[in-house]
Amino acid sequence: MNQTITLATSEPFAAETTPDMTQDRAVGVLIGATVADVERELILQTLASCEGNRTHAARILGMSLRTLRYKLKHYSEHGIDIPAHH
Repeated sequence: MNQTITLATSEPFAAETTPDMTQDRAVGVLIGATVADVERELILQTLASCEGNRTHAARILGMSLRTLRYKLKHYSEHGIDIPAHH
């Protein structure tokens, strides 16, 4: 399985994710990305996988719905597309 992660401050890069992927290799893919970049991508990808359902995404991410909404508003204000609810 391949995933493409797009960071707002850099070009997209592909991260190979397989069940036998080592932790060192997974961390190596993230080197150079900021915590904020990784958090944003995790939030957006989780929201997309939940078909835009913010309540479900917040539950999966272990954060309050209010926190998720705050972060999404911040991303939106900076021109980042937010997955819509289907």
